[in-house]
Amino acid sequence: MNKKIAVLGAGSWGTALAILAARNGCQTLLWGHNPQHIAALAQDRENKRYLPGPTFPELLTVTSDLTEIGRFCKLILVSVPSHAFKDTLLQLKPYLSDDVQIAWATKGFNPDNGSLLHEVVADIFSAETPAALLSGPSFAREVAAELPTAITIASFQPNFANLLADILHSARFRTYTNPDLIGVEVGGAVKNVMAIAAGIADGLGFGANTRAALITRGLNEMIRLGVKLGGKQETFMGLAGLGDLILTCTDNQSRNRRFGLALGQGKDPIIATAEIAQEIEGVSAAKETFLLAKKYGVDMPITEQTYKVLYEGLAPLAAVQNLLAREQKAES
Repeated sequence: MNKKIAVLGAGSWGTALAILAARNGCQTLLWGHNPQHIAALAQDRENKRYLPGPTFPELLTVTSDLTEIGRFCKLILVSVPSHAFKDTLLQLKPYLSDDVQIAWATKGFNPDNGSLLHEVVADIFSAETPAALLSGPSFAREVAAELPTAITIASFQPNFANLLADILHSARFRTYTNPDLIGVEVGGAVKNVMAIAAGIADGLGFGANTRAALITRGLNEMIRLGVKLGGKQETFMGLAGLGDLILTCTDNQSRNRRFGLALGQGKDPIIATAEIAQEIEGVSAAKETFLLAKKYGVDMPITEQTYKVLYEGLAPLAAVQNLLAREQKAES
Protein backbone atom coordinates (compact mmCIF):
# COMPACT_ATOMS: atom_id res chain seq x y z
CA MET A 1 0.00 0.00 0.00
CA ASN A 2 1.85 3.05 -1.31
CA LYS A 3 -0.12 5.76 0.48
CA LYS A 4 1.22 8.88 2.14
CA ILE A 5 -0.26 11.46 4.48
CA ALA A 6 1.17 14.50 6.27
CA VAL A 7 -0.34 15.38 9.64
CA LEU A 8 0.08 18.99 10.79
CA GLY A 9 0.00 19.49 14.55
CA ALA A 10 2.02 17.44 17.01
CA GLY A 11 -0.36 17.72 19.95
CA SER A 12 -2.23 14.76 21.36
CA TRP A 13 -4.83 14.40 18.61
CA GLY A 14 -2.49 14.97 15.69
CA THR A 15 -0.06 12.46 17.15
CA ALA A 16 -2.80 9.87 17.68
CA LEU A 17 -4.00 10.23 14.09
CA ALA A 18 -0.45 9.99 12.76
CA ILE A 19 0.14 6.83 14.79
CA LEU A 20 -3.14 5.38 13.51
CA ALA A 21 -2.32 6.05 9.85
CA ALA A 22 1.18 4.61 10.21
CA ARG A 23 -0.13 1.50 11.96
CA ASN A 24 -2.46 1.05 8.99
CA GLY A 25 0.52 0.88 6.63
CA CYS A 26 0.46 4.49 5.44
CA GLN A 27 3.74 6.42 5.19
CA THR A 28 3.12 9.29 7.59
CA LEU A 29 4.90 12.58 8.23
CA LEU A 30 4.01 14.44 11.45
CA TRP A 31 4.79 18.17 11.50
CA GLY A 32 5.00 20.42 14.54
CA HIS A 33 5.93 24.11 14.79
CA ASN A 34 8.30 23.73 17.76
CA PRO A 35 11.74 22.39 16.66
CA GLN A 36 12.70 21.39 20.20
CA HIS A 37 9.50 19.39 20.64
CA ILE A 38 9.95 17.68 17.27
CA ALA A 39 13.55 16.83 18.11
CA ALA A 40 12.32 15.15 21.29
CA LEU A 41 9.73 13.17 19.30
CA ALA A 42 12.40 12.01 16.89
CA GLN A 43 14.70 10.93 19.69
CA ASP A 44 12.10 9.31 21.95
CA ARG A 45 9.86 7.87 19.21
CA GLU A 46 7.05 8.90 21.53
CA ASN A 47 5.17 12.12 22.35
CA LYS A 48 5.99 12.21 26.05
CA ARG A 49 4.58 15.70 26.45
CA TYR A 50 1.10 15.33 24.97
CA LEU A 51 0.52 11.59 24.42
CA PRO A 52 2.84 9.54 26.62
CA GLY A 53 2.91 5.78 26.20
CA PRO A 54 2.32 4.75 22.57
CA THR A 55 5.53 4.40 20.57
CA PHE A 56 5.79 5.59 16.98
CA PRO A 57 5.43 2.96 14.23
CA GLU A 58 8.29 2.57 11.77
CA LEU A 59 6.32 4.33 9.01
CA LEU A 60 5.93 7.52 11.10
CA THR A 61 8.55 10.26 10.72
CA VAL A 62 8.54 13.79 12.13
CA THR A 63 9.61 17.26 11.01
CA SER A 64 9.39 20.93 11.98
CA ASP A 65 10.15 22.06 8.39
CA LEU A 66 7.05 23.06 6.44
CA THR A 67 8.93 22.81 3.15
CA GLU A 68 9.10 19.04 3.57
CA ILE A 69 5.32 18.68 3.50
CA GLY A 70 4.79 19.39 -0.19
CA ARG A 71 7.70 17.18 -1.20
CA PHE A 72 6.34 14.32 0.87
CA CYS A 73 2.75 14.09 -0.37
CA LYS A 74 -0.36 15.91 -1.57
CA LEU A 75 -2.70 14.66 1.19
CA ILE A 76 -2.67 16.95 4.24
CA LEU A 77 -4.47 16.37 7.54
CA VAL A 78 -4.50 19.49 9.74
CA SER A 79 -4.81 19.06 13.50
CA VAL A 80 -3.91 22.47 14.90
CA PRO A 81 -6.10 24.72 17.11
CA SER A 82 -8.78 26.67 15.24
CA HIS A 83 -7.04 30.00 15.88
CA ALA A 84 -3.94 28.69 14.06
CA PHE A 85 -5.79 26.93 11.23
CA LYS A 86 -5.83 29.75 8.68
CA ASP A 87 -2.25 30.91 9.33
CA THR A 88 -0.90 27.37 9.13
CA LEU A 89 -2.50 26.83 5.72
CA LEU A 90 -1.28 30.22 4.47
CA GLN A 91 2.27 29.38 5.51
CA LEU A 92 2.03 25.94 3.93
CA LYS A 93 0.43 26.92 0.61
CA PRO A 94 3.62 28.00 -1.24
CA TYR A 95 5.06 24.50 -0.80
CA LEU A 96 2.02 22.58 -2.05
CA SER A 97 1.06 21.40 -5.54
CA ASP A 98 -2.17 22.45 -7.26
CA ASP A 99 -3.70 19.00 -6.72
CA VAL A 100 -3.41 19.18 -2.92
CA GLN A 101 -6.07 17.50 -0.78
CA ILE A 102 -6.91 19.11 2.58
CA ALA A 103 -8.48 17.34 5.54
CA TRP A 104 -8.66 18.58 9.11
CA ALA A 105 -9.44 17.33 12.60
CA THR A 106 -9.72 20.87 13.99
CA LYS A 107 -13.03 21.65 15.71
CA GLY A 108 -14.01 25.29 15.78
CA PHE A 109 -14.76 28.40 13.75
CA ASN A 110 -12.43 30.85 12.06
CA PRO A 111 -11.90 33.46 14.82
CA ASP A 112 -11.44 36.24 12.25
CA ASN A 113 -15.10 36.28 11.23
CA GLY A 114 -16.83 33.15 12.54
CA SER A 115 -16.72 31.40 9.18
CA LEU A 116 -16.61 27.62 8.90
CA LEU A 117 -13.23 26.04 8.28
CA HIS A 118 -14.18 24.60 4.89
CA GLU A 119 -14.74 28.21 3.80
CA VAL A 120 -11.20 29.04 4.94
CA VAL A 121 -9.85 26.15 2.83
CA ALA A 122 -11.84 27.33 -0.20
CA ASP A 123 -10.59 30.92 0.20
CA ILE A 124 -6.92 29.91 0.49
CA PHE A 125 -6.96 27.22 -2.19
CA SER A 126 -10.16 26.88 -4.25
CA ALA A 127 -13.75 25.71 -3.97
CA GLU A 128 -12.75 22.63 -6.01
CA THR A 129 -9.94 21.58 -3.62
CA PRO A 130 -10.85 18.23 -2.03
CA ALA A 131 -11.73 19.07 1.58
CA ALA A 132 -12.91 16.92 4.50
CA LEU A 133 -13.34 17.03 8.27
CA LEU A 134 -12.74 14.23 10.79
CA SER A 135 -15.05 14.59 13.78
CA GLY A 136 -16.90 12.58 16.38
CA PRO A 137 -16.52 11.17 19.90
CA SER A 138 -12.82 10.43 20.11
CA PHE A 139 -10.19 11.04 22.79
CA ALA A 140 -6.61 10.87 21.51
CA ARG A 141 -5.39 8.64 24.32
CA GLU A 142 -8.04 5.99 23.62
CA VAL A 143 -7.39 6.01 19.87
CA ALA A 144 -3.64 5.60 20.43
CA ALA A 145 -4.36 2.78 22.90
CA GLU A 146 -6.43 1.05 20.17
CA LEU A 147 -9.66 1.18 22.13
CA PRO A 148 -12.73 0.88 19.87
CA THR A 149 -13.68 4.26 18.38
CA ALA A 150 -16.06 5.46 15.65
CA ILE A 151 -15.80 8.81 13.87
CA THR A 152 -17.34 10.70 10.95
CA ILE A 153 -15.48 11.85 7.86
CA ALA A 154 -17.50 14.66 6.27
CA SER A 155 -16.91 16.02 2.80
CA PHE A 156 -18.79 17.45 -0.17
CA GLN A 157 -16.62 15.10 -2.29
CA PRO A 158 -17.53 11.43 -1.59
CA ASN A 159 -14.41 10.06 -3.28
CA PHE A 160 -12.15 12.07 -0.99
CA ALA A 161 -14.08 10.99 2.10
CA ASN A 162 -13.71 7.37 1.01
CA LEU A 163 -9.97 7.83 0.47
CA LEU A 164 -9.52 9.11 4.02
CA ALA A 165 -11.74 6.36 5.39
CA ASP A 166 -9.56 3.78 3.63
CA ILE A 167 -6.40 5.22 5.23
CA LEU A 168 -7.76 5.55 8.76
CA HIS A 169 -10.26 2.70 9.11
CA SER A 170 -9.02 -0.27 11.14
CA ALA A 171 -10.33 -3.09 13.30
CA ARG A 172 -10.52 -0.69 16.26
CA PHE A 173 -11.19 2.61 14.45
CA ARG A 174 -14.41 2.70 12.47
CA THR A 175 -15.03 5.48 9.96
CA TYR A 176 -18.39 6.63 8.62
CA THR A 177 -18.65 9.08 5.72
CA ASN A 178 -21.15 11.94 5.64
CA PRO A 179 -21.84 14.53 2.90
CA ASP A 180 -23.11 17.13 5.42
CA LEU A 181 -19.84 18.95 6.01
CA ILE A 182 -21.59 22.04 7.44
CA GLY A 183 -23.54 20.09 10.04
CA VAL A 184 -20.48 18.16 11.15
CA GLU A 185 -18.45 21.37 11.44
CA VAL A 186 -21.08 23.10 13.57
CA GLY A 187 -21.45 20.06 15.82
CA GLY A 188 -17.72 19.81 16.41
CA ALA A 189 -17.43 23.47 17.38
CA VAL A 190 -20.55 24.01 19.50
CA LYS A 191 -20.19 20.81 21.55
CA ASN A 192 -17.10 22.34 23.19
CA VAL A 193 -19.17 25.27 24.43
CA MET A 194 -21.69 22.86 25.93
CA ALA A 195 -18.89 20.88 27.58
CA ILE A 196 -17.74 24.02 29.41
CA ALA A 197 -21.34 24.64 30.51
CA ALA A 198 -21.73 21.05 31.74
CA GLY A 199 -18.43 21.30 33.60
CA ILE A 200 -19.52 24.53 35.28
CA ALA A 201 -22.74 22.89 36.46
CA ASP A 202 -20.87 19.90 37.87
CA GLY A 203 -18.29 22.19 39.45
CA LEU A 204 -21.11 24.01 41.24
CA GLY A 205 -22.18 20.68 42.71
CA PHE A 206 -25.32 20.15 40.66
CA GLY A 207 -26.23 16.58 39.82
CA ALA A 208 -26.90 14.22 36.96
CA ASN A 209 -30.33 15.77 36.34
CA THR A 210 -28.74 19.12 35.56
CA ARG A 211 -26.09 17.57 33.32
CA ALA A 212 -28.71 15.63 31.34
CA ALA A 213 -30.82 18.77 30.91
CA LEU A 214 -27.82 20.76 29.69
CA ILE A 215 -26.84 18.10 27.18
CA THR A 216 -30.38 17.80 25.84
CA ARG A 217 -31.04 21.51 25.56
CA GLY A 218 -27.51 22.07 24.30
CA LEU A 219 -28.20 19.63 21.47
CA ASN A 220 -31.29 21.66 20.66
CA GLU A 221 -29.19 24.83 20.39
CA MET A 222 -26.64 23.04 18.22
CA ILE A 223 -29.36 21.86 15.84
CA ARG A 224 -30.96 25.32 15.56
CA LEU A 225 -27.67 26.99 14.61
CA GLY A 226 -26.52 24.15 12.36
CA VAL A 227 -29.74 24.07 10.34
CA LYS A 228 -29.68 27.87 10.03
CA LEU A 229 -26.17 27.67 8.57
CA GLY A 230 -27.15 24.96 6.09
CA GLY A 231 -26.59 21.70 7.97
CA LYS A 232 -29.04 18.80 8.12
CA GLN A 233 -30.92 18.08 11.34
CA GLU A 234 -30.26 14.33 11.20
CA THR A 235 -26.50 14.92 11.28
CA PHE A 236 -26.77 16.17 14.86
CA MET A 237 -28.25 12.86 15.99
CA GLY A 238 -25.10 11.05 14.88
CA LEU A 239 -21.49 10.68 15.96
CA ALA A 240 -20.43 14.25 15.18
CA GLY A 241 -23.44 15.71 17.01
CA LEU A 242 -24.98 13.84 19.91
CA GLY A 243 -22.09 11.36 20.15
CA ASP A 244 -19.39 13.98 20.53
CA LEU A 245 -21.61 16.11 22.77
CA ILE A 246 -22.14 13.25 25.25
CA LEU A 247 -18.44 12.43 25.28
CA THR A 248 -17.17 15.92 25.98
CA CYS A 249 -19.87 16.79 28.52
CA THR A 250 -19.47 13.67 30.65
CA ASP A 251 -15.83 12.55 30.66
CA ASN A 252 -12.96 14.35 32.37
CA GLN A 253 -10.58 13.58 29.51
CA SER A 254 -12.32 16.57 27.91
CA ARG A 255 -10.26 19.74 28.43
CA ASN A 256 -13.38 21.86 27.95
CA ARG A 257 -15.29 19.99 30.64
CA ARG A 258 -12.31 20.19 33.03
CA PHE A 259 -12.06 23.92 32.39
CA GLY A 260 -15.76 24.35 33.19
CA LEU A 261 -15.36 22.26 36.34
CA ALA A 262 -12.59 24.56 37.51
CA LEU A 263 -14.72 27.67 36.87
CA GLY A 264 -17.66 26.16 38.73
CA GLN A 265 -15.39 25.43 41.68
CA GLY A 266 -14.35 29.09 41.78
CA LYS A 267 -10.94 28.78 40.19
CA ASP A 268 -9.47 31.69 38.25
CA PRO A 269 -9.73 31.08 34.46
CA ILE A 270 -6.06 31.92 33.91
CA ILE A 271 -4.97 29.39 36.54
CA ALA A 272 -7.36 26.76 35.15
CA THR A 273 -6.00 27.26 31.63
CA ALA A 274 -2.41 26.97 32.85
CA GLU A 275 -3.17 23.76 34.74
CA ILE A 276 -4.77 22.12 31.70
CA ALA A 277 -1.80 23.29 29.57
CA GLN A 278 -3.46 22.49 26.24
CA GLU A 279 -5.82 24.31 23.91
CA ILE A 280 -9.36 24.78 25.26
CA GLU A 281 -11.29 25.25 22.03
CA GLY A 282 -14.60 25.98 23.77
CA VAL A 283 -13.39 29.36 25.04
CA SER A 284 -13.03 30.88 21.59
CA ALA A 285 -15.96 28.83 20.25
CA ALA A 286 -18.23 30.37 22.89
CA LYS A 287 -17.55 33.85 21.54
CA GLU A 288 -17.85 32.84 17.89
CA THR A 289 -21.02 30.81 18.49
CA PHE A 290 -22.59 33.65 20.49
CA LEU A 291 -21.86 36.14 17.70
CA LEU A 292 -23.23 33.79 15.03
CA ALA A 293 -26.39 33.25 17.07
CA LYS A 294 -26.87 37.01 17.32
CA LYS A 295 -26.14 37.51 13.61
CA TYR A 296 -28.66 34.92 12.47
CA GLY A 297 -31.26 35.42 15.21
CA VAL A 298 -30.87 31.94 16.71
CA ASP A 299 -31.98 31.45 20.32
CA MET A 300 -29.04 29.87 22.19
CA PRO A 301 -29.44 30.62 25.93
CA ILE A 302 -26.83 28.14 27.21
CA THR A 303 -24.29 29.54 24.76
CA GLU A 304 -25.19 33.10 25.79
CA GLN A 305 -24.74 32.44 29.50
CA THR A 306 -21.46 30.57 28.90
CA TYR A 307 -20.22 33.52 26.84
CA LYS A 308 -21.12 35.92 29.65
CA VAL A 309 -19.21 33.83 32.19
CA LEU A 310 -16.13 33.72 29.96
CA TYR A 311 -16.14 37.26 28.54
CA GLU A 312 -18.27 39.46 30.81
CA GLY A 313 -17.31 38.17 34.25
CA LEU A 314 -20.74 36.77 35.09
CA ALA A 315 -20.61 34.46 38.12
CA PRO A 316 -21.23 30.80 37.15
CA LEU A 317 -24.05 30.45 39.70
CA ALA A 318 -25.76 33.55 38.32
CA ALA A 319 -25.55 32.07 34.81
CA VAL A 320 -27.37 28.94 35.95
CA GLN A 321 -29.97 31.01 37.76
CA ASN A 322 -30.52 33.05 34.58
CA LEU A 323 -31.23 29.85 32.66
CA LEU A 324 -33.65 28.58 35.30
CA ALA A 325 -35.47 31.92 35.40
CA ARG A 326 -36.29 31.83 31.68
CA GLU A 327 -39.96 32.01 30.76
CA GLN A 328 -41.76 28.67 30.83
CA LYS A 329 -42.60 27.32 27.37
CA ALA A 330 -43.28 24.18 25.40
CA GLU A 331 -40.36 21.88 24.64
CA SER A 332 -39.22 22.17 21.03
